Amino acid sequence: MTRELRNCQNCKAPFAIDASDFQFYEKMQVPAPTFCPECRMQRRMVWRNERSLYRRRCDLCKREIIALYSASAPFPVYCQECWFSDGWDPKRYARDYDFSKTFFDQFADLFNAVPRPHFYHRNAKEAQYATYIAESKNVYLSYSIVESEEIYYSKNIDKSVRLCDCLNTTNSRLCYENVFGDHNYNCRFLAFSRDCIDSWFLYDCANCKDCVLSVNLRNKQYVIRNEQYSKEDYFKRLKEFDLSSSKNLENLQREFATLVRDRALHKYANTTKCIDATGDNILNTKNVRSAFDSYDLENAKHVLRFFRSKDSMDVLYTFSGELIYEYANGGRQTYMIRFTLDALENLRHSDYTDFCNSSSYLFGCIGLRKSEYCILNKQYAPDEFRTMRERIIKHMDEMPFYGKEGRVYRFGEFFPIELSPFGYNETLAAEHFPITKEKALARGFPWREPEEKTYVITVSSEQLPDRIPETSDEITKQIIGCAHKGRCHDHCTTAFRVIPEEIRLYREMNIPLPRLCPNCRHYQRLAQRNPIKLWHRQCLCDYAVRPNTAKHTHHPTGRCLNEFETPYAPERPEIVYCESCYNSEVV
Repeated sequence: MTRELRNCQNCKAPFAIDASDFQFYEKMQVPAPTFCPECRMQRRMVWRNERSLYRRRCDLCKREIIALYSASAPFPVYCQECWFSDGWDPKRYARDYDFSKTFFDQFADLFNAVPRPHFYHRNAKEAQYATYIAESKNVYLSYSIVESEEIYYSKNIDKSVRLCDCLNTTNSRLCYENVFGDHNYNCRFLAFSRDCIDSWFLYDCANCKDCVLSVNLRNKQYVIRNEQYSKEDYFKRLKEFDLSSSKNLENLQREFATLVRDRALHKYANTTKCIDATGDNILNTKNVRSAFDSYDLENAKHVLRFFRSKDSMDVLYTFSGELIYEYANGGRQTYMIRFTLDALENLRHSDYTDFCNSSSYLFGCIGLRKSEYCILNKQYAPDEFRTMRERIIKHMDEMPFYGKEGRVYRFGEFFPIELSPFGYNETLAAEHFPITKEKALARGFPWREPEEKTYVITVSSEQLPDRIPETSDEITKQIIGCAHKGRCHDHCTTAFRVIPEEIRLYREMNIPLPRLCPNCRHYQRLAQRNPIKLWHRQCLCDYAVRPNTAKHTHHPTGRCLNEFETPYAPERPEIVYCESCYNSEVV
C-alpha cells in the first residue's frame, strides 16, 4: 500500500500512515489506527500512574500497604505477597462472553472484579514506596527502575547505584541531579552528559573529569565556565565556589540555566550510535522513527522508554520484546502482543490483557499466570478459542464502544481513556500533555481530587541549615515545608520528609538538604527535557550570523542547508545545528 493521510478521530488533526506502517499492521493482523500518534501516546499514558500513592489495606491479608489505588477503588487490591500467592485463583472470575454487550464494557466489568497488585514489582526488594521496579533493591519514591540499587527520588534509571534526584540515567554511580546521563560517577547537576567524573553543572559533555559550569566539552579536565585551568588553579577556584552551600547552589543553578540556553550549541537531537533514526535521547538504534528515551532498538516507531527490543510500534515503558503494538507498562520477553497493559514476562500471542504472566493465546484476560487459550479468564480448547476470538473481533467491529466526543472503539483501538482507573491528573499523561480539570472532564477523561493532607509542617525550608554538616539526624523526624508552598504548577505536596539513607548520601556527596518537595524537584527536571514531539527544521548554522571555530562542509556558502526532525520547536531560542555542523564545532 502507499502512504495515506487520515484525520484523527480524537483531535481531528491529519496524520500520515506510511507504506511501511501498513506492512507492520498486516504482520500484526490489526487494522490501521484511527487516532494520530500523539493521541495514541496520550491514551496509553492515561493508564500509567507513578506518583500518586495511597495508604490502604490489602484486601486479602488486611495488612496496611502503600498502593497506586485508593481505598475507594472498585476492585480488590492485594499486596505483592498475596497477589503472587496461591491464596486466590484469577480463573475464579471467569465469565462467558456476552454478544449483547460491547467487549470493552465486559472487560471493564472483569477489570473491576479481579484483584490487582498494589504496585508493579518484579524481583524488587526494599521498594515499598516505589513502583514499576524490576530486578532492583533499596528504591525509594522512584519509578521505572531497572537493575539498580539505592535509588532515591528518581525516574527511568537502569543499571545504576546510589543515585538521588536523577532522570533517565544509566550505568552511573553516586550521582545527584543528573538528567539524561550515562556512565557518570560522582557528578552533580549534569544534563545530557556521559562518561564524566567528579564534575558539577555540565551540559552536553563527554569524557570529562573535574569540570564545572561548562557546555559542549569533550575529553577535558580542570575546566570552569569553558575555560582551561591548571590543576592547582582549578581546585583553588572550585573552593571559592563553596558548592556545599544551598544559597550558592541556587545561584549557580540559575547561571547554569542561562548558560545552557544562550551559549550552548544544541545538536538537532540527542542521538548516539544511531542509523536511520529520528527521535530524541536515543542510543544504539537502527531504523527507528519517533523514538524517545530509548536504546538498543531496531525497527520501531512511536515509542517511549523502550529498549533491547525490535519490530514494534506504539510502545510505552517496556523492554526485551518483539512484535509489540499498542502496549504500556512493564514486561519483558514478550512476543506478538497487542493492546496490552502491565505484562510481567513471557506473554505471547495475546490481545487486550492486563497483569498477565507467562501465558499465551489470551484475549481480554486479567491476572492470569501460566495459562493458554483463555477469553475473559475462561478456559477454552485451542480450536474453540480461535473460533471465539474471530467472532469477538467481528462483534467488536459491529458493536463498538462509544466514548466521549464521538470516540469510537472497535477492534484495533487501545483501551478507552474513559475506563482508566486513574484520574488524568494522576497519570503520566499529565506530565507530557497537561490540561485543566475542566478540559479533562469535558473530554471524558477521569479526574481525581487530591486527598486532604492532615500533616503539620514542623520546619520551613527557610529554617533548614545551609550546609549538610550543620544538619543533625533529628531532621529525619521533621516535616519540612516545600519552598513553593503549593503556589506552583508542579503538583506540589507542600511538605516532605527526608530519610536516613538520603541523609547519608548527602553527607557523602557534601550536598545540602533540598528545599523543594520531591514532586517540585521532579517537574524541574522534566523542564530540562524536550517534548516528545518532532518538528521539521533547517540547521541554524550561518557564518553571517554566528562565527564558527572550524570549517564546515557548507563553508563558505553561509547558511547550512541541512534539514532534520528535531524536538526543538521553531520558536525556541536555542542554537540548533545539524549533526555535521555540530560535530565540526564540538567533537
